[in-house]
Amino acid sequence: MALDRWIALIFVLFCCVYGYAAFFTMDQLLPPFMQRNPVWPSTFPKVLAVLGIIVGLVVLLGLEKTDDSDAGPSATEINYRRLHEYKLGQALMLLALMVLYALMLRPAGFLISTTVFLTAGSAILGERKFHIMIPVAVFATGSVWYLVQEVLGIFLRPFPFFMGM
Repeated sequence: MALDRWIALIFVLFCCVYGYAAFFTMDQLLPPFMQRNPVWPSTFPKVLAVLGIIVGLVVLLGLEKTDDSDAGPSATEINYRRLHEYKLGQALMLLALMVLYALMLRPAGFLISTTVFLTAGSAILGERKFHIMIPVAVFATGSVWYLVQEVLGIFLRPFPFFMGM
């Protein structure tokens, strides 16, 4: 089985576990007044799980492939024999940066951790114009914080915990 199908199989299994959690465990602790709502907190996870299973099965069953098997491998297929030629270092560094971002979000605050995440992520991907990168990251972070905090009314700690805000 090709590498893309193995990845699709893992993705389908993950979506099945996620779907089980969304369909059978998330709604048990809802208060009675919320059980009459048409949209529950588990509605979006349920939709994501079903769509993820469908997309994963499309790749797993090979329904997205064309019938040009005699033309040879295309440029979009993953060749596991040449896996060392792909930019795995960048991908692993981005994954590590995402984990670090998730861990630092609460203690460092949203504004600092998100600005550092966006700047470091674009630097990992190869951007070297810091005079453009940092203002764009600050503006994007500030805009998202304003929309979530002020427009939606969801509390999002902007600064580190020791600043007392």
